[in-house]
Amino acid sequence: MFPSPPSPPPSRTPLRVRPPRHHLPAAPPRHALGLGTALLVLALLAGLLLRLDRQPFFQGLDDRWAASVNDSAAAGSSGAGGDGLGGLTTVLDRLGGPLGTVLPLLVIGCLCVYGRWRSGLFVFTVTVVANLVVLLPLKQVADRPRPPHPWVLVSDGSYPSGQVFSAVTLVVSIAVVLFPPRARRWWWAFGTSYVLAMMGSRTWLHAQWLSDTVAGALVGVGTCLVLWRAFAPLLETESERMASNSLWL
Repeated sequence: MFPSPPSPPPSRTPLRVRPPRHHLPAAPPRHALGLGTALLVLALLAGLLLRLDRQPFFQGLDDRWAASVNDSAAAGSSGAGGDGLGGLTTVLDRLGGPLGTVLPLLVIGCLCVYGRWRSGLFVFTVTVVANLVVLLPLKQVADRPRPPHPWVLVSDGSYPSGQVFSAVTLVVSIAVVLFPPRARRWWWAFGTSYVLAMMGSRTWLHAQWLSDTVAGALVGVGTCLVLWRAFAPLLETESERMASNSLWL
């Protein structure tokens, strides 16, 4: 008798391979949650200090910076560059105000049109919701008066700077969802220049103290890092769908 043929090997269930990650949206850096939380706690402690002491230890630096800005403004008003600098600060003041909310809304709309609603939700949370949930309560905690005689219309609560906060959150959120790694390096350079210009314009216009602008930047970075980590699973899902061309599925 001939030997029976060997039985076929048992069928194996094919492993489900996850699609490769696309370069957009970007993955959060390591320790983003810890670093972001530390920055927010630092800003909160400074706000509590301002609430308890109207002359904190950094008020002297704020006063010296304000005096140097006044001297520069007096010298620039008689020079050729005074009008140009004044025009730049006015434009930045408009961008940091209600007009600045148009830019993130345009970005969100474009993302949703292309099926990237997860990135749109991230940008909306960072640039709009965080302004109400993080920034405004900090202003209420600190309740810091503005510098005397501001040159533009301002509301109550100087600490932290809302304009600088909005500039930082816009720069970071756009970097996360729109720019690939190589272009992102150029965007970081442009965004840093934009944020520094916004910080300078707020003190030039006597709208905020120097420490207010620094705090606005720290709160903006801290908020972005925490939310970037919180949205990481959604953003990773979108990245995989982009890599497999299945955003709309």
